[in-house]
Amino acid sequence: MTRKSIGWALSCFTSALALSPQAAAQTVVGDTSVSCAEDPACMNRMHPEIPMIAEAELGEQITFITRDAFDLTLDPDVSSSAEAKPREGVGIAHALTGPVHIRGAKAGDVLAVTIEALKPAEVGWTDVTAFGFGGDQFATDERFIVWRLNEEYAESDALPGVRIPNGSFPGVVTTLPDNRLQADILERESQLLQAGGFVLPPDPIEAKPSELCGPEGSKPLECLRTVPPRENGGNMDIRYLRVGTTLYLPCLIDGCGLSVGDFHYAQGDGEVSGTAIEMGGELTVTTRIVDNPPDLTRGPHLEGPATALGIPSTRFYAVTGFPLKDEGTVPANLAYLDSPKIAGLRNMSGDIHLAARNALAAMIDYIMSEYGYDQTEAYMIASVAVDLRIAQLVDVPNLGITAVLPLDIFVEGE
Repeated sequence: MTRKSIGWALSCFTSALALSPQAAAQTVVGDTSVSCAEDPACMNRMHPEIPMIAEAELGEQITFITRDAFDLTLDPDVSSSAEAKPREGVGIAHALTGPVHIRGAKAGDVLAVTIEALKPAEVGWTDVTAFGFGGDQFATDERFIVWRLNEEYAESDALPGVRIPNGSFPGVVTTLPDNRLQADILERESQLLQAGGFVLPPDPIEAKPSELCGPEGSKPLECLRTVPPRENGGNMDIRYLRVGTTLYLPCLIDGCGLSVGDFHYAQGDGEVSGTAIEMGGELTVTTRIVDNPPDLTRGPHLEGPATALGIPSTRFYAVTGFPLKDEGTVPANLAYLDSPKIAGLRNMSGDIHLAARNALAAMIDYIMSEYGYDQTEAYMIASVAVDLRIAQLVDVPNLGITAVLPLDIFVEGE
């Protein structure tokens, strides 16, 4: 479907909502018939002064119409794979829809956001770049693939023999920060960047809203990137945030400024290649203010049916990982600390990052040897389907990680 036809359909949908008395208590936000740059409801930075583009009552349905994180237009009948993503730079990410002012919500409240429905788009994508969790080890061959999506499963001509069940969820759900949190984030992330840590600092290129965050905007060096999650939510990429679950977010400014985006059709715990099955879609939520709210100072909370925690398969295969390494090597995540001790050790104490990397390496080896995929394909499969789970954190020095592969995704011969 072209952007023009999508826009016509959405226009009819929005008009029908406006005319129908039964649909009076519903707000529809977003227009994917145009690019993020042309859509007033598209944003990709965080700042307390980002203007609200819609209002909604507590309890009413809000439908966010959202593009994929990079605002790509893809056709799997034209191209199922490429050497790299057909878009240079990461300035656009994430292309979110919002913010929405929640009437009656005040600074200091806790906002409960319940996922009522998520309709996936018809096309998704996954790529492998050096940005991923194991990028320095497994992304020697960058690749981009396109998926066909329906209500039941995803398939790609570039990854034959794999069918991924629908596990759709929003990667980003967030409220806007207040001035205090904004200043604290800028200070601590700048400190980490100066120490050599990996941080994406404020960048005005392709920033939305441009009048605030763009190159000619009033606050181009204050608008936060949306890549990391923070105390106000954001890019948490929690695959359990499915239909029927509720997310608790701090309301830091009056009206909260609710925004969503970065929808995923399916993802393994860890999203190890840097992407899941990325897609757009339509997300419907309801909101309420929480009485006797939880303490969210360490981050958002969520709850829902236990069925949201399961793996989408009747059978699984799992591997384990421990914090072990070769002498003379320094794990990539610790290199910026420049410690004279790390290289000489073969066993790190309680290093969950290293244990997860080792579990991931074992799983990639297994997928390659058992199913015949190359390393890049196996890395993609791990990103969209393999769960990295903590087995135990107490058996020092070797805490344990398991990587769980759902076997029913392999459908060769059907």
